[in-house]
Amino acid sequence: MSVDHVEELEGRGEGEAATMAASALRSYAVAPGVRLNVRSGPGTGYALVRVLPVGARVTIFCQRPGTTVAGPYGTTNIWDNIDDGEYVSDAYVNTGSDGYVRPRCS
Repeated sequence: MSVDHVEELEGRGEGEAATMAASALRSYAVAPGVRLNVRSGPGTGYALVRVLPVGARVTIFCQRPGTTVAGPYGTTNIWDNIDDGEYVSDAYVNTGSDGYVRPRCS
């Protein structure tokens, strides 16, 4: 869980925090057959952190605009924060939407 997300949950009632934490645990499939590059920021110019294996699923904590990328799920400038300092292009993640599905990263 990202540090930013943990801070979001602090100060809320137990029931509300538990509901938010459960919704944050939803994972999304990476496009079939794709080994997805994970970057240190929201763009292709950021350092490569690691590569997700074929069949990976990701949890999206927040999203932000960055480099525009074309992929199996369209062309977009949305980047998904999947961990502290780790971003993947939303063009490779099956969120079921062409827009934002999580809050914008601060």
